Amino acid sequence: MGTEVGRAPAWRRAARLFTAPARTLDVAALRWDLGFYLVCLAFALPTALKSEFYGYRVWGNFATVAYGFGVLHSGWLLWSARKGREPRGVLGSRWCGIAAVGLLAMILPLALLVIRRLTGVDWLITPFSWAAQPEVWVIERSADLLLHHGTPYVDVTALGRAPEVNDYTPYGPVMALFGLPRAVFGGSPIADALTDARWVFALAACACVLGTLKLLKWPKVPVGAAQLALACPLTALTWAVAGPDLAIVGLLVLSCALAATGRVAWSGLVLALVISAKLIVVPAAAVLAVFVLVRRGKPALTRFLAALVATTAALHLPVYLVDPAAFVEHVFRFPLGMGAVRSPAASPLPGHLIAGLGVAGQVTAFVLVGAAAVAMLLWLVRRPPANGSGALLRIAVGLGALILLTPATRYGYLVYPLVLLGAHLVFRVAEASAARPPRSTSETTSS
Repeated sequence: MGTEVGRAPAWRRAARLFTAPARTLDVAALRWDLGFYLVCLAFALPTALKSEFYGYRVWGNFATVAYGFGVLHSGWLLWSARKGREPRGVLGSRWCGIAAVGLLAMILPLALLVIRRLTGVDWLITPFSWAAQPEVWVIERSADLLLHHGTPYVDVTALGRAPEVNDYTPYGPVMALFGLPRAVFGGSPIADALTDARWVFALAACACVLGTLKLLKWPKVPVGAAQLALACPLTALTWAVAGPDLAIVGLLVLSCALAATGRVAWSGLVLALVISAKLIVVPAAAVLAVFVLVRRGKPALTRFLAALVATTAALHLPVYLVDPAAFVEHVFRFPLGMGAVRSPAASPLPGHLIAGLGVAGQVTAFVLVGAAAVAMLLWLVRRPPANGSGALLRIAVGLGALILLTPATRYGYLVYPLVLLGAHLVFRVAEASAARPPRSTSETTSS
């Protein structure tokens, strides 16, 4: 098997690393597993020791154990494969590492941080005490504002003091919906623990995964896809300390699944929810529109766009009319660095580093963003996506380029392309199964 894989083209060998069976003697795939968990461990351990955020440090301690187990387990499987032995039972499956991450690096740290949050230190300017990242309580506050004032955005010019970063809600109005359980049912320690917005984000993400798999007729999920989408540190960390990006990317994948299975109006509606929560995913609309046109034709594109535009307008217009100035300040000016307070999004990614070189660097960064946009448009025109996996690949590449090249961004946003690439692999498996001719009666019936 090793010689056969070595003769294949590089891109095909890479694909096999992510689609190898859960029980395999493929040394290349097991070597990938070992490298993957080593890189994850190299992220988790310094996070546990050095992070300025309390929640990050808690996650890092749990994750170090989870990824450490992944390293040991993958090393054992690799050693067994080199000896020609195939381990039996549960421990013989590559899914053991995924399960360890799910339990130790996601569920347990989230539960502990939700309980720790009841001590009420969210609003202190002390990151080393936060049991939840600011986006969690900001979204919960926005839900309360929406219930009582009809808009999730405060007027930062009427606070009676200088505005600060946490006064802002840099999301669309849909994001406030994830905080409604806390706003409606919170108030007691038990209710607050059960209605923490992170549970809502997690449930929404899980529901989207199940909905997508059902639409795809329950394909077999490759271990590599689960590693990219679920077990990577950005996903696990986001799950435990924040969560909104997982719900949003889950809805985006669901929208792609709906489009791929011909439910184009529903796809447009779900995509409108995504865009109305976080504007960073707007480029996905262009990709899905081209996909629907190529796959389903102009009538389907009309239905898709009608649902997208009508739903987006219905979600934004009522909030905009309550306070147009606050809406523009929070949703557009603040994320673009033009608000009364400068956005703290400044991870050392290429776009931010280039923009930090001065005026010439800022111009260069925006030129690079524009060049990436043009390149994506050319890719869409010359090689339009013919299936759901192709659409997901283009969205992942487009969002990845935007995140890397935008001057003001966060490294945590890279969870979008990683999850989308994992979903791309699952869609490929589903499409391959659908394309495979059904077995004849004579093949399936014993003589």
